[in-house]
Amino acid sequence: MEALRSAPFGQCYSEASLLFPDGAPVAWVGRGQGEKHMERVAGPEFMLKLFGDPRFHGATHFLYGGDEGVAELLRQRLSEQFPHAKFAGTFTPPFRNLTTDESDALVEMIARLKPDIIWVGIGCPKQELFMQQFLPRMETVLMFGVGAAFDFHTGRLKDSPQWIKDAGLQWVHRLVQDPRRLWRRYIISNTHFLLALLRQKLFKQTVKERKPRPAQNEKYGVTEERHPSYGDVTATSPKRITVGDAGSGR
Repeated sequence: MEALRSAPFGQCYSEASLLFPDGAPVAWVGRGQGEKHMERVAGPEFMLKLFGDPRFHGATHFLYGGDEGVAELLRQRLSEQFPHAKFAGTFTPPFRNLTTDESDALVEMIARLKPDIIWVGIGCPKQELFMQQFLPRMETVLMFGVGAAFDFHTGRLKDSPQWIKDAGLQWVHRLVQDPRRLWRRYIISNTHFLLALLRQKLFKQTVKERKPRPAQNEKYGVTEERHPSYGDVTATSPKRITVGDAGSGR
């Protein structure tokens, strides 16, 4: 939903190489719109799968995000779970935008370390905007925004059981753990998401009922198909709605 509200953030999604539906309801809607093979792909779980994939055993990793000390703790935990993993470094950013000097220093650090993959865990929408801004400046191959993965994999947040994830209720589990920070995202954004789906469904029904009328082109004597206007509906693809809660990779 943030991508619909914010044009800069929507551009982040449109330019990303990969978009993951990291919630079960998002995947359900995607399948209902014709993406029959869409499945939930959560950032924290994807992170572990990539570390365990033999095809990436030679890759070097850089961890960017978390509270003070969390990125380093995550490096230790992942090294224990995946002894083959190679880490180029970690960095804990401040809870604000980087200054020009801090940005330049970070770019210089990455140029020196040259990690293959940078994992970004500073939350949505900050991490998507960060990746869009810095990927062109950094000597790296991939950047993945994985949100709360840093806290899940260090034990700072408790992950929900699989049956809760399958039921599409992981957002409730997270809301209970951190209501002050997440209530607006889940209560308000989820409501807007449902309203957007309802509006889309009504719009589709209207399109079906109002078929284009053939119009006669007097100059050339041929029939043209002209589509009527449907109010203030934008040209945004309906499928765009299904990535309102998606993780991203660039």
